Amino acid sequence: MATTVRRAVLTLPGAPLGPENPLPALRPLDELHALDERAKEGLPRDMARQIGYEPLRTVLPTRLRDGYGRERAGTDLDTIVIENDRLRVTVLPGLGGRVHSLHHRPTGRELVYVNPVFQPAAFALNGAWFSGGIEWNIGATGHTTLSCAPLHAAVVPAPDGGEMVRLWEWERLRDLPFQVDLWLPDGSDFLYVGVRIRNPHERPAPVYWWSNIAVPEGERTRVVAPADEAWHFGYERALRRVAVPGHEGVDRTYPLRSEYPADYFYDVPREARRWIASLGEDGHGLVQTSTDLLRGRKLFLWGAGRGGRRWQEWLTEPGTPGYAEIQAGLARTQLEHVRLDAEEEFSWLEAYGPLSADPAAVHGDDWAAARSETAARLEAALPRADVDAAYEAWQRCADTEPGEILTTGSGWGALEVLRAGYKLPGTPFPEATLGEEQAPWLELLRTGVLPAPRRVTPPGPTLVAPHWRDMLETAPAEPLTEYHLGVAQWHAGDFAQAVRSWERGLQLAPSRWPLLRCLAVADRTGGHVERAAERYAEAFDDLCAERRDDGEAWTAATEALARETIEALLAARRPAAARGVLTRLWPGIRNRGRFRLLEARLLLAEGDRDAARAIFDEGFEVADLHEGTEILGEVWSALTDEPLPAQYDHRMRPVRT
Repeated sequence: MATTVRRAVLTLPGAPLGPENPLPALRPLDELHALDERAKEGLPRDMARQIGYEPLRTVLPTRLRDGYGRERAGTDLDTIVIENDRLRVTVLPGLGGRVHSLHHRPTGRELVYVNPVFQPAAFALNGAWFSGGIEWNIGATGHTTLSCAPLHAAVVPAPDGGEMVRLWEWERLRDLPFQVDLWLPDGSDFLYVGVRIRNPHERPAPVYWWSNIAVPEGERTRVVAPADEAWHFGYERALRRVAVPGHEGVDRTYPLRSEYPADYFYDVPREARRWIASLGEDGHGLVQTSTDLLRGRKLFLWGAGRGGRRWQEWLTEPGTPGYAEIQAGLARTQLEHVRLDAEEEFSWLEAYGPLSADPAAVHGDDWAAARSETAARLEAALPRADVDAAYEAWQRCADTEPGEILTTGSGWGALEVLRAGYKLPGTPFPEATLGEEQAPWLELLRTGVLPAPRRVTPPGPTLVAPHWRDMLETAPAEPLTEYHLGVAQWHAGDFAQAVRSWERGLQLAPSRWPLLRCLAVADRTGGHVERAAERYAEAFDDLCAERRDDGEAWTAATEALARETIEALLAARRPAAARGVLTRLWPGIRNRGRFRLLEARLLLAEGDRDAARAIFDEGFEVADLHEGTEILGEVWSALTDEPLPAQYDHRMRPVRT
């Protein structure tokens, strides 16, 4: 059959994403993949330089996505299906362009781990993320802020004359447009993926890219890559070189033989072909390969320990087979960002498909033989020269204008193109995609004035790039303008000037709570715990007096501000004031898991250990529990010396004594 592209609908048990958090993400990232300066000693010079190159301080201008829950119901997800007589590829354009399924038709095998549910969890840089399939991570260290966002998608002529699917969007953390082209040559066992990241600016930009492939794990599933050493990164935040396949007496290329979650960044020699494979007990599995620019290869494993298994259940449901991740990136590790010069681009080609190798060689004691066997089978199935030729053919199609539009992404790219007049052949950002969120910024661009909202509502998102900050600085100094200007200045690291802008805005603001909350964050960041608590309490009082209804926008603002306020009041040892905030919440908010945990902490502060313990005994789930967090164990340890119950054990590293 000829390759076809069609729309379809996939129905899964799913939890609603909920609204975005309307409070600007001013606080520093709780980034797990971070090293202190001492940990960089002894690293290769280029690696250390790239680890220190433009690390992300906040996720501005994007907003946090923490409004989801854990109650699932039948959910319809729009898909794009690309199919030939060998493969069927199911893409989720509304969820970051994720490849949900890669089905090998002749054998009936799923080549990737297919999550049977849609369950957001707090793994993306801005919160909501879900597991499974193949995801495209761009922006900065971590899972992309586009994990649960729609991308533009269209049909484009493929290099072989058939059809391919183009996904594209404007990545806002680094202000860079990118595209992902997917096509299946007629009769091919491999999905080809052409990727391009462009820097249209007159300044260099830090770039991050990792393609993450979830693969089924099993007792005899082995990950093979062309390397004898790897950089190990555990949740102790240390990076060290280790031997492959084993160190500390354990063969780490089998994901279930480790106890705790960990990253293994394979040190692939420069001259070696770039590939990584996950092969089962029978020697069958998935291989990923690419042109040479995509240098890095990685294994992420959850391990067989209690915390890792609990996370596996958390991301899907009990009784579901687990997964590991094999990954491919621009740098050797995910702690690095790569410089992309002004008006330049990065582009490469990836290929994904089935691989069958001799299981005796793959699972034998000779690592060199396992690598050699896998490499030889890959070369027979898809020669390196064919990948290079496919890349050259794709480059001639990369600028082709899209045909049939399948889905529409955000309007932020259209706003940037209008502002700067960028020419981006192949990835149009038409003015018709501008929406309500872009409207005030479009007026600022055209008139120099940021308009006041037509109704009382929580402020919209802030643009923080230097050109928008410059426009805010020259606009009339209205309270809302000062609010947005302060957010942009904070993002730029000009904290003192941000505080001055917020204080100026506060003098005449009809709506005080957004400015008070920003000032409270500044106080808490600066170590002024008491003043932060005062400002948070005042902000919450003002929001309660101002909110108009219990609709989605006001509920999201109330929940987000209440959470921060209670935490600030507890930090200032003011449990009575924290109790006052908690009692003013609507039952629907107060009964959510995150507030049940806060109440347990509050009861501890009030000295009622029995009542705090009763909350744990009743059971609760904090839907947006952050990757690597240890708060549940910390609160439990303050209550009792008993072992932490399995349902609360999300620990990703050994317990510190």
